[in-house]
Amino acid sequence: MRIAIASDHAGYLLKEELKRLLRDLQHEVRDFGTHSAEQVDYPDFIVPAAEAVASGQCDRAIVVGGSGNGEAIAANKVPGIRCALCWEGYTARLAREHNDANALSLGARVIGPDVAREIVRVWLDTAFEGGRHQARLDKIRAVEERYARPRAQKG
Repeated sequence: MRIAIASDHAGYLLKEELKRLLRDLQHEVRDFGTHSAEQVDYPDFIVPAAEAVASGQCDRAIVVGGSGNGEAIAANKVPGIRCALCWEGYTARLAREHNDANALSLGARVIGPDVAREIVRVWLDTAFEGGRHQARLDKIRAVEERYARPRAQKG
């Protein structure tokens, strides 16, 4: 699987650790930065990673910040991205089974590296259930399409 990964300064060290895990699991990793713990603005790195998934260049994205909240918000601004903020394996499993989350957000100041690795493994190994959940995703896609239209066409 092709995985986009990105972080801000607060998530940099965890991002680097997760890159090693992903490579150990035989995934192709594309790192969108940041490349140090020097303070940065997370949208500059998170949005390009999300765009790589939306365009099909990558299959999924993992984004990391201090809490993971801003990163999830930024990623979810990209049409077609369903980024879930997860803090343990259960939320990661449901993010995939029910929401077909194609992006995962983690808070480096909230969870430790062991929990992060567990979350990533569960999220990567869990399939989307489809069925009743697909209808909900179709409704979300319709909302994205409605707001993507030029203002003059909205009605």
